[in-house]
Amino acid sequence: MATIPTKTLVSDLASTVSHVPSNFIRPFGDRPNLQDVQSLDAPIPLIDLQGLDGPNRSHIIQSITLACQNYGFFQVMNHGVPESVVEKMMNMAKEFFHLPESERLKSYSDDPLKTTRLSTSFNVKTEKFANWRDYLRLHCHPIEDYVHVLW
Repeated sequence: MATIPTKTLVSDLASTVSHVPSNFIRPFGDRPNLQDVQSLDAPIPLIDLQGLDGPNRSHIIQSITLACQNYGFFQVMNHGVPESVVEKMMNMAKEFFHLPESERLKSYSDDPLKTTRLSTSFNVKTEKFANWRDYLRLHCHPIEDYVHVLW
């Protein structure tokens, strides 16, 4: 069995190992059976949120329901978030994940109840196998409830 890595974040660990550590490898029985996965030739559902507060509300909600049931995910358009805001958020995320490890670790927490945290798994303490990813969790609605926990 491989040793458990000492690096906390996957992004830092990845550059120091030649193979995936054992605590990131799920047993075959826990993995999706790709032979059972049905390939859909249809594109990812695209939900138009234009008119969500109007007479088409129930139709839009039904479209979201069907997309979740049949695909598990969907894309949205006309969501009201300006493209400039989306670009700024993407740029800030890239900047954050390119900070030195010591800076990013200031936001690290393995407490699943913490609303603002950097982590690799949902609950590092209880999960038998870790996810091969880092994520930054930022709860922000309503903003008044969370502004005090932001850097």
